[in-house]
Amino acid sequence: MAGQGLERREILRVMALAAAASQFPGFHRWAFACGHVGAPAPPSKPASYTPQFFTPLEYEMVERLSDMILPSDGSPGAREAGVSEFIDFMVFSDPSVQYRFRYGLTWLNTRSEELYGKPFTGLQADDQADILQHLAYKDRYRPGEDEGREFFRLIRGYTIMGFYTSRIGLEALDYPGLKLYSESPGCPHPGDPEHLHLSNAAYS
Repeated sequence: MAGQGLERREILRVMALAAAASQFPGFHRWAFACGHVGAPAPPSKPASYTPQFFTPLEYEMVERLSDMILPSDGSPGAREAGVSEFIDFMVFSDPSVQYRFRYGLTWLNTRSEELYGKPFTGLQADDQADILQHLAYKDRYRPGEDEGREFFRLIRGYTIMGFYTSRIGLEALDYPGLKLYSESPGCPHPGDPEHLHLSNAAYS
């Protein structure tokens, strides 16, 4: 259910935000993809993540939703990358989106109660998937679910953001930017640093 990717300008903005988020010492699984080569090793990670913004029940929903959007289908997904941790910290750091997330989670629980008589995390996986499919795919849209579709777009965007700024996410893409030299390669002609052996004909 990941949907469309991010545009280049958005990717640059996301990378900047993720770089700032990476300074937070409380992440248990999420780790920024583009740490500097030769940088000191980060301090040991906590045994678990403590949500900074969401309540425990809300955080459980965020973790489940991100896992459904980018599941572990034969390769690491949102859960392994710690995407829910990233989302929680980003929402905690940005008051402009806090209401939208909290309202969206409330909407989703209310809709789950209406359809199945249980909150979202209490549903069977097939029922959870059915609700999200009606929010994710245009040909399955239902009347009266505009707010749910808006929330799904929001959390899907943050899930993609968290995954593809994590080391696990970029390793899953075999992203070449991770394959950096640990140090600059030396000159291949150490006995001739001025390269006097090179033919002048090369410059004619």
